[in-house]
Amino acid sequence: MASKLKGDAPFSYAYEHYLDTVYRVAVHNAPTRADAEDVTQEVFEALLTSGKAFADAEHLKAWLIRVALNRCKNLHRAKRRGETSLDPALAAPEPPEQDVLEQVRALAPPYRNALYLHYYEGYTAAEIGGILGAGRNTVLTWLARGRQALRERMIGGFDDDTI
Repeated sequence: MASKLKGDAPFSYAYEHYLDTVYRVAVHNAPTRADAEDVTQEVFEALLTSGKAFADAEHLKAWLIRVALNRCKNLHRAKRRGETSLDPALAAPEPPEQDVLEQVRALAPPYRNALYLHYYEGYTAAEIGGILGAGRNTVLTWLARGRQALRERMIGGFDDDTI
């Protein structure tokens, strides 16, 4: 495995094995699908130009996910600074019915990323902590709070006054 990750091989290996993962992470965190496509392209461009050595395939995958998350954060920052909006004459598409993944995307970034990496990518709390730069217990808290927020969003909260 380590021989596959030397020289230009990390790019080929990553593109073949992790393109879908990087795109899903980008779709999950970018404001639009078009932005997600741009982020995916930028992540692989960064890999190509980085010259970084990777210990193994998991190290490469974690690096790709981290870069994708950082690029998405940069997009959100740029949007907050006030980019020029599209032509208002263009009709907005009808929003599709929201499924669980859309509800997860609406959560705050720590909860959203922890839930996504755990349930959709199969990472453990310790692995997520390594990727997101947080402790295992912090990730476990994010998972619990994220599940609670998701439950409230999808089912609705309970009004204590009605009991």
